[in-house]
Amino acid sequence: MDTKAILAQLSAERDHLDQAIAALESLDGTAPTALRSTTSASKAIPTKKRRLTPAGRKRISEMMKARWTARRKAAKQPISKKPSGRRTMSPAARKKIAEAQRKRWAAQKAEAKTE
Repeated sequence: MDTKAILAQLSAERDHLDQAIAALESLDGTAPTALRSTTSASKAIPTKKRRLTPAGRKRISEMMKARWTARRKAAKQPISKKPSGRRTMSPAARKKIAEAQRKRWAAQKAEAKTE
């Protein structure tokens, strides 16, 4: 017996059974099983490509225009200056710290001269 002919006949029979099972499942309302062979997968009906209608396209366009208009308006409004989380130092405190730092520098300079 020719094995190639037997295999071809068996795969054709399997495809036929898969189609019959799929038909019965569609009548029953249950979900179809995964396709088992590549030949039956190529026979599957391609899904229809979804397209926008002109009315839907116009509606989306108007929504996006409104969105960008609102964004531009928000950008034009003056941004209120937020106070930063840092506290400011009084001029007297700054002067006191600067004097203390100058004393430290002078001490370091004097120490470096004596060495």
